[in-house]
Amino acid sequence: MFNFFVSEENRQGDTFQLTGADCNHIKNVLRMKKGDTILVSCQGKSHLCTLTECENGFASAQIIEEDFQDTELPVKLYLFQGLPKGDKMELIIQKAVELGVHKIIPVEMNRCVVKLDGKKKVSKTARWQAIAESAAKQSKRTLIPHVETPLSYGEAMKRAEELDLFLVPYENKRGMEATEEALDLIKQGFSVGILIGPEGGFEETEIEKALVLGGRVISLGQRILRTETAAITALGMCMLYTEMKLKDESND
Repeated sequence: MFNFFVSEENRQGDTFQLTGADCNHIKNVLRMKKGDTILVSCQGKSHLCTLTECENGFASAQIIEEDFQDTELPVKLYLFQGLPKGDKMELIIQKAVELGVHKIIPVEMNRCVVKLDGKKKVSKTARWQAIAESAAKQSKRTLIPHVETPLSYGEAMKRAEELDLFLVPYENKRGMEATEEALDLIKQGFSVGILIGPEGGFEETEIEKALVLGGRVISLGQRILRTETAAITALGMCMLYTEMKLKDESND
């Protein structure tokens, strides 16, 4: 079933209005007709709807069932991703959204090969946000995670300081024991940050600053992971933990 996002202003009573690219996609790409069912996500809630009109650049969908499904995690995951080379960021964003990330913060670190000027940051961020929206539709999310304009490391650490828990995958002599202890700290409703370095890894000063701000060093296993693999693995661990341990609490 296909999922579409609309704002509250597109709702009138029990009917949603879909226009522009969404309407074109419904009519000319999916070739849907009146009576077909779709999902409409609005204000973080998913609604099961039936198409009642799809003509001349305008479509309307009537709600069959409100709050049809909840696909969001019981915590908010924030991915602080060191800027990688090439198109790796696009893959990271796509998979992060599928895994339930709440917000993605690209970070300029000392060992980042990629250097973006002002105009490039704007164009890249717009591209990344479009990828996040597409992934949110595909994975039946009820909200579209926000991709921020790249921040300096210092700016990113100020954001991380505001979170309930800040995880830093890095060399850890205690291995997965430290990871298990960190995950056990996560509670329903927590905001959890995950800091991932670029291809060149972290500089010692960056790790030191993260630890001063309360970051907890964790392990992602005994193997050396590429930056994109590390991001997906860390988010996947948090997703699985919260789905298994906390999801029932959020429904009580």
